[in-house]
Amino acid sequence: MFENLSERLERSFKILKGEGKITEINVAETLKDVRRALLDADVNYKVAKSFTDTVKEKAMGMNVLTAIKPGQLMVKLVHDELAELMGGETSELNLTQKPAIILMSGLQGSGKTTFSGKLANMLKTKKHRKPLLVACDVYRPAAIQQLHVVGEQIGVPVWSEPESKDVVSIARNALQEARAKGYDTVIVDTAGRLAVDEEMMDEIARLKTALQPDETLFVVDSMTGQDAVNTAKEFNDRLDFNGVVLTKLDGDTRGGAALSIRTVVTKPIKFIGTGEKMEAIDVFHPSRMADRILGMGDVVSLVERAQEQFDEEEARRLEKKIRKNKFDFSDFYAQIQQIKKMGNIKDLASMIPGVGKQLKDVDIDDNAFKNIEAIINSMTPYEREHPEAINQSRRMRIAKGSGTNIQEVNRLMKQFDQMRKMMKMVSGGGMSGMKGLMRGMPKF
Repeated sequence: MFENLSERLERSFKILKGEGKITEINVAETLKDVRRALLDADVNYKVAKSFTDTVKEKAMGMNVLTAIKPGQLMVKLVHDELAELMGGETSELNLTQKPAIILMSGLQGSGKTTFSGKLANMLKTKKHRKPLLVACDVYRPAAIQQLHVVGEQIGVPVWSEPESKDVVSIARNALQEARAKGYDTVIVDTAGRLAVDEEMMDEIARLKTALQPDETLFVVDSMTGQDAVNTAKEFNDRLDFNGVVLTKLDGDTRGGAALSIRTVVTKPIKFIGTGEKMEAIDVFHPSRMADRILGMGDVVSLVERAQEQFDEEEARRLEKKIRKNKFDFSDFYAQIQQIKKMGNIKDLASMIPGVGKQLKDVDIDDNAFKNIEAIINSMTPYEREHPEAINQSRRMRIAKGSGTNIQEVNRLMKQFDQMRKMMKMVSGGGMSGMKGLMRGMPKF
């Protein structure tokens, strides 16, 4: 995400590289380039100008800090101002009612229905809440069916009344169902249009008045840039929503919406969608996003995602198996599934400082593990647990069954064997484990 903006900003900071100190001339030159980068990213002109004016004022005020290299100082100033531009502080959901009500709003195609499912899944798995999805998009063909499919996918019930067009009545009946069945969170998916119109705004306004939701969220496709900001303003003027959700940040987005929307509507960005999977949702952290825009990675979010998939008991079981050199293909397959749940592979890699820039032009398929999974699935339970028993004839059968070739199976077997040995050496602990690992490394 934001690859083009990151690259442009990095080029801007090179103007100060090698400079002995901050001066009005080199700051002005750098910030002129920064402003161009922001405008190219579809940031609102007034927002971009105000941003660079603020950074310039702070930079000149810090002229005395000669111990810091000008380039480093400018990066820090831009980072802090980017974080402030996007809201400064992380904004959480405020759910106080019983049941709590979340009303989704936005244009058609912004991803409201999918995001409703992602939010329900996050509240269920991470917050241990009991959500109910409500289908109040009664106009778009198959909208109700889509929400049912999403609900089934994540194991969350969906309330719908396919024969009714009265969305206020549908929502009220859903609330009665939630109270009767003990659901503590009601997420209402509403209709959108291709453009803002009076009929749509009236309907969503009536829903808000009737439900008095804890949170009204405006869902916007971040790929629409400044149009997203303009639409957000129209919705906010009418609905006074609580927060913004930016979807499709994993796409070819220039970043303008993320950087402008907070200033224009003075409402926080609460969540971002980073992929199609139900797990591809993140709480929006302005400081971490500024880190990513400036190519610093986002190690904290990466660790948090890993911890969500981390099971201490399972880790202890695996450690015992590794020590005994019993780590098998069933264990390997389970680890692959955990990595996949963490999100888009390229997005995960970009969270590691310095890696995102290297991967800018590299096409990493989200199905990178497809062939490995196919090969493992073609093994018998005995073969998975006893990799050493997989001889040449078994390998040929596995290749045929997985739709791969014998070379791919051989390569996986060799890599798996090397991985097993290295894992055992490291798990041996202390210097002896490290020495063993180094002895096993190839010589150059």
